[in-house]
Amino acid sequence: MIGMPDFLYRAKTASGKNTQGTISAASHREALALLTQQALFPLEVRDQSVSRFKIPFSIEFKRRIKAEVIADALTQLADLLANGVPMLESLRILADQTVDKRLSAVMGEIRDAVENGASLDDAIAEHSDVFSPLTVNMVRAGMEGAFLEEALERIAAFMRKQNELRGKVTSAMTYPAMLMIVGCLVAIFLIVVIVPMFETFFNRLERSGAGLPLVTIILLAISEVLTRFGLIILVGIAASVLAIRQWLSSETGSYVLDTVKLRLPIAGPIFHESAISRFCRVLGTLLRNGVPILRSLEISSASAGNKLLEKAIQDSAENISAGNLLSQPLADSELVPDQVMAMIKVAEESNTLDEVLVKISDRMDKKIERRLDMMVRLIEPIMLLTIGAVVMFVIAGVLLPVVDLNSAIE
Repeated sequence: MIGMPDFLYRAKTASGKNTQGTISAASHREALALLTQQALFPLEVRDQSVSRFKIPFSIEFKRRIKAEVIADALTQLADLLANGVPMLESLRILADQTVDKRLSAVMGEIRDAVENGASLDDAIAEHSDVFSPLTVNMVRAGMEGAFLEEALERIAAFMRKQNELRGKVTSAMTYPAMLMIVGCLVAIFLIVVIVPMFETFFNRLERSGAGLPLVTIILLAISEVLTRFGLIILVGIAASVLAIRQWLSSETGSYVLDTVKLRLPIAGPIFHESAISRFCRVLGTLLRNGVPILRSLEISSASAGNKLLEKAIQDSAENISAGNLLSQPLADSELVPDQVMAMIKVAEESNTLDEVLVKISDRMDKKIERRLDMMVRLIEPIMLLTIGAVVMFVIAGVLLPVVDLNSAIE
């Protein structure tokens, strides 16, 4: 066994007890065979050399694979299959040629699973940290309906569209975020470094009987607090952020956050329309690929990214189970715009729901881009004015005592 790779495994014994460990084998298949010979039922077997960074207490950190990289891999798989390359050979080629090391290892594991008799969708489902439920269900529908290549192409196109919109949002918010960071650093530098340089002068003025202006008193108080307790304040802010994030990850916190996000004056409509757009695109894409509507609603509700909309979609699923239409519970929730609701109602009657939902998403994405552009144009001058006001406050606090002293001398 010297020189053979080690495989980590989780398995069940004949008595049903869970066990785990490592086993040396020439391949994934041989590792499975060795475990079976030991009367173990393998639950998970993976190469120990896969890129995972571990620290004590079995906590694992996995490097995230970019959506664009996954989309490229799915497109390549579709091309290989469309050109008559067998499934196992296609997966082997992807595992060998994929530049991303983690995705290469994942594709290798998927190939091993398929070689051992698993279906492609089941093999993909084992890697839920890489492939979304939408991908798994569209692959399953493609295999059942004999249009796997087309389903893979559609998944890739969907992922690229979502990634493109995410990139536009990120690029739109980069400049305002940089302005805010620079403004905060400038303000802290002025208050913590520059203002204390004048403290001796201000003290002499007070001892001479000349009072200090209110602006200067406030500025000195802020400077003293930040200088003395700056580290404590920083730790407190960090602890508060962690506590708030922990609370927001709970069911109640998520619901409150999503409610607040929808009510924000400028960003609220963007959050709202983004959630509607994601829901429509995911649902339309799933329905177009033959995924049953109840399963499609379950996946699309989780993909919406808003707890309020998710609840409305789940209510719609219950409505459909009772034999009614999708549109009624969505309309009752008052979360979906009237124009969108009208299009969904007509699409249900004409049996073109999948096409209409994707068209709705395309239109809303364009509307979101316009709103983002407008929001950035509003935020930029507001941030510049805020930074200017802080700088002017510091300058006024420093210079006003000098002006008052000159006036008193004259």
